[in-house]
Amino acid sequence: MVAAALALATGTGTFAQGRIEFEEYDLDNGLHVILHQDKSTPIVAISVLYHVGSKNEDPGKTGFAHFFEHLLFEGSENIGRGEYMSLVQSNGGALNANTTNDRTFYYEILPSNQLELGLWMESERMLHAKIDQVGVDTQREVVKEERRQRYENRPYGSFLEKMFMYSFPEYVYEWTPIGSMEDLNSAKLEDFLDFYKRFYSPNNATLSIAGDIDIEKTKELIAKYFADIPKGPEVVQPTMDPKPLAAEKREVIPDNVQLPGLFIGYRVPKETNDDAYALQMLSRVLSDGQSSRLYKKMVDQDQSAVQVAAFNYGLENAGLFITVAIANMGKDIDSLEATINQEIERIKTELISEKEYEKVLNSLENDFVTSNSRMAGIAESLANYHVYYGNTNLINTEIERYRKVSREDIQRVAKEYLNKDNRVVLIYVPKEKEQNP
Repeated sequence: MVAAALALATGTGTFAQGRIEFEEYDLDNGLHVILHQDKSTPIVAISVLYHVGSKNEDPGKTGFAHFFEHLLFEGSENIGRGEYMSLVQSNGGALNANTTNDRTFYYEILPSNQLELGLWMESERMLHAKIDQVGVDTQREVVKEERRQRYENRPYGSFLEKMFMYSFPEYVYEWTPIGSMEDLNSAKLEDFLDFYKRFYSPNNATLSIAGDIDIEKTKELIAKYFADIPKGPEVVQPTMDPKPLAAEKREVIPDNVQLPGLFIGYRVPKETNDDAYALQMLSRVLSDGQSSRLYKKMVDQDQSAVQVAAFNYGLENAGLFITVAIANMGKDIDSLEATINQEIERIKTELISEKEYEKVLNSLENDFVTSNSRMAGIAESLANYHVYYGNTNLINTEIERYRKVSREDIQRVAKEYLNKDNRVVLIYVPKEKEQNP
């Protein structure tokens, strides 16, 4: 019983790692629907991806998409305030949501006999969300507290905000989803109502369902709860490319930290660009596991760092290749930066080994399989591939794009993008040890 309950709570089933079969179609109101049937476990994941994130906000009104991640749990015309979560949980399910720069994603994981409940609740969120002053005031304080805990009072917590601000000046990625405290405080009820009407409509949404469903009955239920929802205004996504960085930007940030930290971000192409796959593999060469280059050099050998990481932060319109190093006690930032620069230059001048290449590819293939081992993960992947790539079937074939990346491609993207005039360098120091860059 404990194992069954845990599987339900996480949306995990014991099903074969084979091809993910799916159907997709559009309703007349523009809602895109994706259905995946898997009857191995009596659960279903119901998700709605709204193609609205922080990049769709206006300057001076930042944080709205993330605010709605919270606000749309307040209830609806037919769901009382505070009942949204209790309805799901009392019926044996779990739910959550998340927001990025590019989209907002809501989901419920329920016993499969509660599919209709989940569909009704998501249709209520889309058509009848409760947006009033009480809810706005309540969630404003929740979001402000989240901002304090995650950004303002956490060591190195401001690094993403500063990284995006300097990497994308006067562009839609200049701010992060949490928004500014000033904008959260000044936003009015009518601002939130306007935002809801602009973006939370069927023609800006993808309904993705995975699990123990009957396809035809599910289509009937979808028509019942979503077909009559009116189409909203056309949403035009920002497509303009950000301006290139003209030179390196550096800042020293005194912070409540015990150990200095180094954060370097290089501007790179968007997540759908072929080079994003090579950059993802490059990041794993540098920091995936204890045998990776930065970990082995800086944590094991030099013991100059207690933590290192490299990751490709891919977004719909652009990306950042970020390296992070937290200094060991008594070690300085200059040595950390010199080592990272040396390792990047080594990749530019020497092909990575066949052994490294195979290790990275095996790691990516394992992660690809793991991401499709949960019903909620499948539902989210299907929606993401449709929205960002226009190719839902990448859930079955994207790994082939990694397999096409050569060692020469990894070297080429390092040469092309990981250069000093294309980066932002943030140096965090303990407040009592302020220094110049």
